[in-house]
Amino acid sequence: MKPKILRRFATVILVVGFLVSPGSTFARQENSNAESQIRALLDQQAAAWNRGDLSAFMAGYWQSSKTTFAGPSGIQRGYDAVLDRYRHTYPDRTAMGELTFSDLQIHMLSPEAAFVLGHWQLKRANDTPGGVFTLILRRFPEGWRIIHDHTSSFAPPQNAPPPSSH
Repeated sequence: MKPKILRRFATVILVVGFLVSPGSTFARQENSNAESQIRALLDQQAAAWNRGDLSAFMAGYWQSSKTTFAGPSGIQRGYDAVLDRYRHTYPDRTAMGELTFSDLQIHMLSPEAAFVLGHWQLKRANDTPGGVFTLILRRFPEGWRIIHDHTSSFAPPQNAPPPSSH
C-alpha cells in the first residue's frame, strides 16, 4: 500500500476503535438505548400481565426450544415449557394479580447481550408474593428477548416496606 493510503486506513481504524470502545460517547449512547429498550420490554410485560394477557407477556421471551426458566420447581427448557409453567402456576386472572418490577439493574454484556437483576411483586386479594429474578437477554432483529429467566420467591420480612419501583 502507498503510505498515504496506509495512513488513511490507520486513521479510519483508530476512529472506529474509539467510537466503539466501552468508554466512548457512542458506546455509552448505544448502552443507554439498549437499556431503555430493555426497560420498555419489561414495562410491556408487566402491563400485559396486569391485563391478564399471558400471550403478550410471553412475547418478551425468545420463542425457541433453547429458552430456559429456572425457579422453585426446577428448570423448564423451551419456550413452550416456560409458557406451560406460567399457565399452570397462574391459571386465571385472580392467581396472576398485579405485577410490579422494581430495583432493576441492567448490565450490558455486549451490544447484543445483557443481564437484568430485579425484584418482582404480585399484589393479589389475599397475599403479596414476591422475590428476585435474573434475566439474560439477547438482541434479535425483532428486538430484545429473554433467553433465560431465573426467578426466586421469598417471603418479605414482617413490616417491611414494599420494594421501590424502578
